[in-house]
Amino acid sequence: MALYYVNKNVQSNGDHEVHKNGCSFMPETENRKYLGDFPNCRLAVLEAKKYYAQSNGCYYCSNECHTS
Repeated sequence: MALYYVNKNVQSNGDHEVHKNGCSFMPETENRKYLGDFPNCRLAVLEAKKYYAQSNGCYYCSNECHTS
């Protein structure tokens, strides 16, 4: 299990990136929304899509869920 967050700021491609706690590319506290404690990034991305339809895993900490 790991804590996941989604970046409130949209990336240049329209994605809101989902990060695992401890990621080097974690957004600043005021720019992230806590998603919860999940066993994998797929479930965290599904949760993020409730807030931001175009959500994607971070290339660095959630690469298996990174699609664009």
